[in-house]
Amino acid sequence: MNPAQAAAPAGTGEPPGPTVLVIGLRATGAAVVELFATDRAALLVVDDRIGVDDDAELAERAAAAQGHGAAVHGPVEDWTAFFGRAAIDLVVPSPGVRPDHPAIVEARSRDIPVRSEIDIAAERINAPLVAITGTNGKTTVTELVTAMLEASGLDVACGGNIGTPLVSLVPTSADVVVAEVSSFQLEFTTEAFRPAVAVLLNIDDDHLDWHGGRAAYAAAKAQVTAHQGADAVFIYDVSDPAVVRIAEGSGAQRIPFGEPLGPVTLHDGRSVIDPAAMPRSLPHDRTNALAAAEAAIAAGANLDAIREVLRSYRTLPHRVALIADHDGIVWIDDSKATNPHATRRAIDAFASVVLCAGGLNKGLDLGTMINPNDDRVRGIIAFGAAADEIVAAFGPRIPVEVARDMDDVVVRARAMARPGDTVLLSPGCASFDAYRNYSERGDDFARAVRSALATVEIRP
Repeated sequence: MNPAQAAAPAGTGEPPGPTVLVIGLRATGAAVVELFATDRAALLVVDDRIGVDDDAELAERAAAAQGHGAAVHGPVEDWTAFFGRAAIDLVVPSPGVRPDHPAIVEARSRDIPVRSEIDIAAERINAPLVAITGTNGKTTVTELVTAMLEASGLDVACGGNIGTPLVSLVPTSADVVVAEVSSFQLEFTTEAFRPAVAVLLNIDDDHLDWHGGRAAYAAAKAQVTAHQGADAVFIYDVSDPAVVRIAEGSGAQRIPFGEPLGPVTLHDGRSVIDPAAMPRSLPHDRTNALAAAEAAIAAGANLDAIREVLRSYRTLPHRVALIADHDGIVWIDDSKATNPHATRRAIDAFASVVLCAGGLNKGLDLGTMINPNDDRVRGIIAFGAAADEIVAAFGPRIPVEVARDMDDVVVRARAMARPGDTVLLSPGCASFDAYRNYSERGDDFARAVRSALATVEIRP
């Protein structure tokens, strides 16, 4: 179908809405199509997998989009011609569509607005929005804030990068909406994205291949507070210089958190919880707890509810999660660590480490996974596509062995480890060279550990 032939809504005689181009037809793109279908928009949908991949879920979403009157297309060879045939008013890219995608470049050359779905949702959600971002920890903090608000008796809707597309919460009857937002999503926000409460946890190198450099990555993260006014709240890590620089430019009420203020103390001096009362109390657990508590209070939670949530806190899967404690060696799954900053934070939690690292590097400096003067890493088991990079970064300063697969990782780590050590799967890389996602990688590590150990004693 010619893009200009997108079906116009029928039946009421009212003029059609804008012509909207949706790029990508995963969960977010499908949700955007549904939202704009209610606006009587003329819809164009492009997904490079259509006609190329034999994907039943994609075919189902394409059929649903067509049912909403959308003209659905596979790969586009000539975006200039495509735009020339259709009077497109708005482009909505799915998360992961890069700023240098030819459709984005063409839209901007024609002064056509490009907006992410979180930007569109923020404009329409009729409840206070809490937006949480950062290189690491944002999923944990999002879930903590949601639990704290619910424990305080509020009706809470949760979405964004954590799962449910934010536009799927339009409209909502919830008292407050909590959203995890990524740099990919923030990249395409406008003045419409003005959360009542914004949280910026940390900034370190990640997705630099996507953004084109650290400065662009930080600028995308800064969008979480860029359009907040004096009636909003911006919560930020006072110990992170890059975050502090962004805070200095925020127009919102600024509330700091972080270790310089006290490991379990809010900005106003109130204690959140005794670290010993938390089931696990690693340094980043305390930082996440502080950030979540500040955000929850700003959104209407009470301190008693916050403390109760933290007392029952359990580490999420694949985030410094205990797998086994056997023969004096602790095995930890931190597969969620997909960048060097996350790996460095995990290492900081243990006294002696055998590090299992590797996978698909995202254009980052893997040498920053371990602090230069840190002598707690006994050795490294490198695996995956980045194994040679890890050898080059750390050998011969730190012993490095290369494993051929996850079973070999565990065998080599077990031989290298001594009683009192922690074998830490904290890859510092993405999983896509060998796994569908970090969860599958972490599950494979746990399987290999349990298979290798004759007797496994799991801590309660």
